[in-house]
Amino acid sequence: MPSSTKRQLVVDALRQEITTGRLAPGSRLPGEHDLAERFAVSRGTVRAALAELADLEYIDTRGGIGSIVTFDGAALDPRAGWARSIHATGVEVSTRVLRIEKIEDASLAAEVGATASSFIAVDRLRQLADGTALSLERSRIPCSGVLVSVLDDGLVEGSITTTLEGAGLVPARAEQWVDVLALDATDAELLGQPAGTPFLHSRRVSHTQTGDFVESVESLLTPGRFRLHMRFGSEL
Repeated sequence: MPSSTKRQLVVDALRQEITTGRLAPGSRLPGEHDLAERFAVSRGTVRAALAELADLEYIDTRGGIGSIVTFDGAALDPRAGWARSIHATGVEVSTRVLRIEKIEDASLAAEVGATASSFIAVDRLRQLADGTALSLERSRIPCSGVLVSVLDDGLVEGSITTTLEGAGLVPARAEQWVDVLALDATDAELLGQPAGTPFLHSRRVSHTQTGDFVESVESLLTPGRFRLHMRFGSEL
């Protein structure tokens, strides 16, 4: 198993324990040696996993003390995508794909600095097990290279983040705008809400470290289920 996969397994397991309260705020994580034995990985893999958790602000590593849990709520980090962030809180969510199709949008291309005006539109609705809608997301990604296969084959593992990573498009810089919008009739029907209901509205545009366009996504988020923690690339 690649070291990056082992690291992610450690990250996911510890994050699950933190977000579900098994590791409470202020508690200390086991030492590197104990964690390495528990997960059957090297101490280097453990250190990499702890560094990622610290970067995501789940823990704080202090010299002479160890790693302390600092996470105290269901903060959602949009760098990982809403689906991964929601999953990390322990909430079971299903995703309904509303459409995947090629579109032309010259104005978007000019706005985000894309090299072509062709995009793949991916619209998705996320719901709880009882059918309650959590979010409506409209993503636009490049319609080029290996991503063209998405039109016939769908998203890799049902995830835009995984699909983009497979195409070598890893966000390093982003801009995000957040406000509150009243749902229009179309979106209200999809979300099972009365028209005019206020929803959290987020728009994020991301690029690679070299400036290539990665994704533009607009999300309508149930206000009672989300609070935002935004932290992006060092150039912003």
